[in-house]
Amino acid sequence: MRVRFWGTRGSIATPGPGTNHFGGNTSCVELTTDKGDLLIFDCGTGAHPLAVDLKARGKKPLHLNILLGHTHWDHIQGFPFFSTAFEKGNSVAIYGPEGSRGSLQDVLAGQMEFTYFPIELNQLPAEITYHDLTEGIHKVGGVRIATQFLHHPAMTLGYRIEADGVAVVYLVDHEPFSDQLWRADAEPGRIESILHEGDRRHAKFMADADLVIHDAQYTPEEYVSKKTWGHSTYEYVVEAAAAAGVKRVALTHHDPDHDDRFVEEIERRARALVSQRGIALDVFCAYEGCAIALEPRQSLKPFVTPDPFQASVAQRSFRILVVDDEPDIRTMAVLALKQDQHTVLEAGSGPEALRMIEEQMPDLVVMDFKMPGMDGIEVVKTLRAKPETMRLPILMLTAMTDEASTRAGFAAGVTDYVSKPFSIPQLISRARACLARTAIG
Repeated sequence: MRVRFWGTRGSIATPGPGTNHFGGNTSCVELTTDKGDLLIFDCGTGAHPLAVDLKARGKKPLHLNILLGHTHWDHIQGFPFFSTAFEKGNSVAIYGPEGSRGSLQDVLAGQMEFTYFPIELNQLPAEITYHDLTEGIHKVGGVRIATQFLHHPAMTLGYRIEADGVAVVYLVDHEPFSDQLWRADAEPGRIESILHEGDRRHAKFMADADLVIHDAQYTPEEYVSKKTWGHSTYEYVVEAAAAAGVKRVALTHHDPDHDDRFVEEIERRARALVSQRGIALDVFCAYEGCAIALEPRQSLKPFVTPDPFQASVAQRSFRILVVDDEPDIRTMAVLALKQDQHTVLEAGSGPEALRMIEEQMPDLVVMDFKMPGMDGIEVVKTLRAKPETMRLPILMLTAMTDEASTRAGFAAGVTDYVSKPFSIPQLISRARACLARTAIG
């Protein structure tokens, strides 16, 4: 299997002398299997030089697959300039996360509307197909692909590729679920010692991978002011990957304000952390033109999703109950979820929420942690004690991000957390991801 980086920049392309080494093109990574399956992760501006190179190889026709993590512009802006799609006889299968406000085809067509681009999507000569994905196991050509939702202010998928006796995991863009990675009462460096269930699940997804390509846009110092923006630090990536037994990590999605010297310093600090921890992990910052050949191993355990397959949530509206004693927070949450076309009910206290749930079962509860009288944890315990609400998904809104509160919530049966203050896109994304993992029928 061969992997090559064509774009490693995040947010916006940054051409110029300061980015010559690591490159200025936005995200695009090529993966080719020994049998000739061609997969492209994201379609940022790096897709243009990739298409030029594909044509120079002389193989016709071309059949390739584009796996989009999500449809933020820096991950799709290269598609209108991806000349492979302009040649008749070629075929392009495009995959991406479902649950956005429009279909994958509609989103891509939007940026090629005549106002913005001279050729519309439906005029491209190549055969183009669109595939909306949720979490699960998928087959593309001879490749087994596992998908899992990431923590980002948009519906975003991570991809685990298993072929040729190796595993490659692409995780761009993702933010830690918790400020604290390890439980205080456990030995650091082990998956079971990770505090937040979301971070633990993330580490399990990359377990035993030969190569993990992971967003590491910020330094730990920068992250303090960038929380909820949906990106990781090199520190989080190294620690989680090491706990997962990953062999090699490529840090990517470099911040547009980071020139080559800055990215080199991130690489130095990441390697120093590996050395300090005594970890057997090869970590480097990805750069344009970087090519990696991965050799098969004798044994590769296929990833098994811990959750059962669920029904599609695309283009579906759900009934959601928002519970919070603060009217302003409740109003913001209600407006956000209504904006995503859901039916939203409100409750100002725990007892009121329990009465409403008994009268009309919601598909999801978004609930405050701290409330006077009966707090969120008590409500969760009450719901989990009843057979009819035992599996009701509960998304906890909280400013209580300390270890004791986090562990108490998961122990009581909380499905997921959103930290206050939250952004509207963040809440919508977490609600959709929660519903995608738990919705039935």
